[in-house]
Amino acid sequence: MRSSVSSREYRILIYRPSEAPPPSGYPVIYLLDANALFATMAEAVRIQSRRSEKTGVFPAVIVGIGYPEEAPFPPARFYDFTMPSPLAELPPRPDGTAWPEHGGAEAFLTFIEEELKPRIESRCPVDKSRQAIFGHSLGGLFVLQVLFTRPQAFQTYIAGSPSIHWNKAFLLEAEKQFSSLAKQQAVGDIGIMIAVGELEKGHQSRMNENAKELAERLSALADCGIRTEYKEYEGEGHVSVLPGLISRAVRFVSRPL
Repeated sequence: MRSSVSSREYRILIYRPSEAPPPSGYPVIYLLDANALFATMAEAVRIQSRRSEKTGVFPAVIVGIGYPEEAPFPPARFYDFTMPSPLAELPPRPDGTAWPEHGGAEAFLTFIEEELKPRIESRCPVDKSRQAIFGHSLGGLFVLQVLFTRPQAFQTYIAGSPSIHWNKAFLLEAEKQFSSLAKQQAVGDIGIMIAVGELEKGHQSRMNENAKELAERLSALADCGIRTEYKEYEGEGHVSVLPGLISRAVRFVSRPL
């Protein structure tokens, strides 16, 4: 698909369960970084949903948003997953090179909401009240940005190893506005899962500390309909955390809000 907003191209991968849909339609998971993660999540849902009474995983449609190239994490993701930020406020890149083009998160979300979702809903019977989004690293940052700025877009948000340090000041301000709306009962029931790998503790970005502190603040909104779960995976790093996180995420999505 080509976005009419940004003219950027995406490769969309779709998993549809073989089981008949419930009367309300299938739950749907929108998955970022599909070049790297789609097969893992599709297999997790396909295998575990065979015995839902044992696993807690129910059949769901998975919509993977990827790119028309073979690299698992193409540079285009930097643009799609980040809000505009002055270069002086960005963290230094670990290898010392300049960051790729960034700042296209609003256009990317508009593409998802106004073009991708209608296309999926025309092809698959989905339950629009059971929509989830999954992102990792910069994708996790994007998930949080959507949660805080347009919380009605999804009902379940999974942010793995989120790059909160990328533009922390913006995210903190957006979080305050979200919390204020939640306390006014203006966002509805939402499930949020934040997870990191134990071995990410030593990263200069304070990945684990930022994620845990955010989860603690969001947990204080439990009485406002915000269900938050935080998990640190023992012995796992930034990439190795993904299989376990995906398996837990598909169960989290299956739970009622």
